Amino acid sequence: MPRPHPTPGSHAEAQRPSSRPLSARAQKLSAQFRVRRFAGPSAHVGALSHLRIAHLTDLHVGRVTSEAVQETAVELTNREHPDVVVITGDFVCHSQLYLDQLSWLISSFDAPVVCVLGNHDYWAGAAEVRHALSRGGAEVLSNQHTTLTFRGQRLQIVGLDDAYTGHASYDDAVRGLSPGLPTIGLSHIAEEADALWAHGVPLVLSGHTHAGQVTLARLHELAIGRLAGHRYVHGLYGARNGAGSFPGAVYVGAGVGASVMPLRIGERGRRELTIFELGHEPGSFEEPLDEQAPGPGRAPSPKKRYQRAAAVVHKEHQRQKRARAQVAKP
Repeated sequence: MPRPHPTPGSHAEAQRPSSRPLSARAQKLSAQFRVRRFAGPSAHVGALSHLRIAHLTDLHVGRVTSEAVQETAVELTNREHPDVVVITGDFVCHSQLYLDQLSWLISSFDAPVVCVLGNHDYWAGAAEVRHALSRGGAEVLSNQHTTLTFRGQRLQIVGLDDAYTGHASYDDAVRGLSPGLPTIGLSHIAEEADALWAHGVPLVLSGHTHAGQVTLARLHELAIGRLAGHRYVHGLYGARNGAGSFPGAVYVGAGVGASVMPLRIGERGRRELTIFELGHEPGSFEEPLDEQAPGPGRAPSPKKRYQRAAAVVHKEHQRQKRARAQVAKP
């Protein structure tokens, strides 16, 4: 059940910092994070008085990212008193060794947690990751949607399963959506936002790119945009007012953890918590980043899509093989 949350009475309330103190360790590590705050889409103005959404992504719980960093992300999130925490995939790094830590971490959030899986979760074992998230109290959306109620306000959340590994299904995700209810979407891969906009989802939250991690001299745009082919690298894209050629907006979070190297350099590459104040009009308070147009992008080839899906099957077979060998040991 959602915890009690006072209803803000002004736009200034949406920006009011929390008085909750951080632990000494979190105070030290909080310098690695940026807390970025945005208004929601225009479509929610009038339909919601105010809901606060905390968005995290790419936790990558495991040996590459320290437990202290993960706990700092939770403390920073709880300090904002969100109505709901949404997390857009890649909960693990390269294995299932830290699933107990993941469950504990999820259970440490003060607000309800709603999430979708990412490619690393499928590589490590989607069923096991889902189970760990559920043990922590999270609701995992796999091409489906849920409706939450806060202080009499209803919010639909659409969760698209991981498109990188070929598990996304738009038809299943949006089937039965109530067109009159305020809605947001979750997708690990930001490029899937285009299709969700077409189904009346005005704001999609995503991750996957880590903002490139090294953002000096616009290296993130080169590596993630031109080389990897992503249209959306980091930040806010499209139009929250549905104007022009963009019927919606997508936010690509920089993430909390890392899967290869823990190094993060540059302002855009810092670990990130993003707060969305739904019910507030874009432009009603100062925001840290402007809406931007997407890059040209490059869709993965059929061969690349097949290879990504095949990698999930191969890794599952390898896990089963190791498990059988372990059982067969005298």
